[in-house]
Amino acid sequence: MENFDYLNWLAIVVAAFAYFALGALWYSKILFAKRWIADLKIDVNSPDAKKGMGMMFGGSLVMMFVQCLAIAIIANRLELIGAGWMSGLKLGALTGACFCAATVGVNYFYEKKPLSLFLINAGYAVLGNIIAAIIICSWA
Repeated sequence: MENFDYLNWLAIVVAAFAYFALGALWYSKILFAKRWIADLKIDVNSPDAKKGMGMMFGGSLVMMFVQCLAIAIIANRLELIGAGWMSGLKLGALTGACFCAATVGVNYFYEKKPLSLFLINAGYAVLGNIIAAIIICSWA
């Protein structure tokens, strides 16, 4: 198995935290929290609504790190490291739409969830991938 010394681990970590920070804004009252909560039929007054938040946030950050690691590997293989923000935008849009949004979409077909929920969650994944890929591709 190949080692990964060629990867810029700091760029990957920064990209993962940027993706995570986007989630804090995306799912806040400023943007989509109200619609997201309504679509999922979450009772925010229930004592169970906030159980396991640490695990959810921690697990999310780990998964975002995994996504950023994959983006960095792809960017490296395509020789996009240091290629600038436009290369990152294109790579992030491709990975976000083709891997993340498409997978979320398939699940939503079977789960019969509202289109608005798909648009919120898939939109977050695409924009998160774009931001991560811009950071990774721009970092020389």
